[in-house]
Amino acid sequence: MIINAESLAGIYTAFSAVFNTAFQSTEVWHERVAMTVPASTRIVDYKFLMEFPMMREWLGDRQIKSLESQAYLVESKDWESTIEVDRNDIEDDQLGLFNPIVAALGQEAKKHPDWLIAELLRDGNTKTCYDGRPFFDSAHPVGTGTKSNVDEGSGLAWYLFDVSRPIKPFIFQVRRVVELVRMDRPEDENVFMRKKFRYGVDYRGAAAYGLWQLAFRSTQPLNPTYYATARAAMMSLTNGEGRPLGIRPNLLVVPPSLEGQAREILHAQYIIGDPTAGGSRSNVWQGSADFLVVPELA
Repeated sequence: MIINAESLAGIYTAFSAVFNTAFQSTEVWHERVAMTVPASTRIVDYKFLMEFPMMREWLGDRQIKSLESQAYLVESKDWESTIEVDRNDIEDDQLGLFNPIVAALGQEAKKHPDWLIAELLRDGNTKTCYDGRPFFDSAHPVGTGTKSNVDEGSGLAWYLFDVSRPIKPFIFQVRRVVELVRMDRPEDENVFMRKKFRYGVDYRGAAAYGLWQLAFRSTQPLNPTYYATARAAMMSLTNGEGRPLGIRPNLLVVPPSLEGQAREILHAQYIIGDPTAGGSRSNVWQGSADFLVVPELA
């Protein structure tokens, strides 16, 4: 292949097609638990999360809750991945060998938010959310008291969410969308000095915690008893005035090693019990929520 502006433009067009096909066809799970927020600035203030939205009877003047002195700032970060193609491979028409790695760039770019949200899940008992407490914590300040969204045990962590609302448990902030870029002009230093053509993907964004009230973490055994405990804890949450928040947990998130337990609780018609205590019994939690297996939590 003769290397000139026309052939290099054709290479970029071909790589873009491979990249976009892989990007569009890749399935992701973060969209189920995170709200995607387009950002027009580097830092976005999500202080609106500090008041769980609820209606009240309008008697007298409106009750205005000032958030001027509060802030929950999320800063977008830069993310990238880059590959190099040797000039000899272009001259020898070996570009087909690079299509799989360009497709992999597309897949990884699409799934990167999954990794960010999974990291927030894993670190949710130490990283703080808008109220200054760890996202999963036993002492979230509410009114004059505290509320909990965690049940500490000694096992693997599993999670219960209410994802039925416009506001989600997590935020995925997008400052600039994913883009395939190139450095392939003959006058570029890496091309001139090292005969290397570079192709990469980058975007600007960040992941952050949303409403802790919509999430629950348990390290107790995943069985009907503790599943019921988690549901009851979430559905019992109130605001600072004692009004129930109306939480309805509808998504169970588990690591791969707990998939069997999750399927039994949510799909099985019967729960197998101790034969000496009456054997199996009807599964009252069948269909009470969807479940999601997250490989990134392995």
